[in-house]
Amino acid sequence: MSGLVDALVIVAVIAVVIVRQFRASRVDTDRRWWLLPCVLAVLALREPHLLDGRHPATAALVLGAEVIVGLAMGAAWAWTTRVWAEPDGAVWSRSTRASAAVWAVGIGLRLGLFGLGRLLGVHQDSSALMLALAATLLVRSGILIWRTRPLAQVPVPAAAFGAGVSRPAWKERV
Repeated sequence: MSGLVDALVIVAVIAVVIVRQFRASRVDTDRRWWLLPCVLAVLALREPHLLDGRHPATAALVLGAEVIVGLAMGAAWAWTTRVWAEPDGAVWSRSTRASAAVWAVGIGLRLGLFGLGRLLGVHQDSSALMLALAATLLVRSGILIWRTRPLAQVPVPAAAFGAGVSRPAWKERV
């Protein structure tokens, strides 16, 4: 893919993630939460210019630091997300102000790494940012699903009619 397409994919994913994180959303523990991060990682890893050919060792160090920042940011984001269960058994999540601070610090660290790479003469492609974003989303989703599993097992209160029969309640999106 070209650099412009990569940049558009990154901006679109970040915009969707940021907008959705501050709205309460139902957590579905059965869905394939790992699919989007894996697609982003594959798109990033298949780029031939992931590492700068003139400075491969330095480029690998900067890329490794970028991925580590992404992993830490995903973990911090997941732990600062509020998670709760409704009486009907549905599990919900919403990011907090602390999550916004995590994003701000993460973006600052990534800008610092980009500046450091520039100082060291390392050419950085957008695929490095896409790989770090994939790491962020994978860790955040994994920890969030792990945190919500005990809440998802809350028994649904039996109705007066048909006691002992439980079925998932539908909640309409507004």
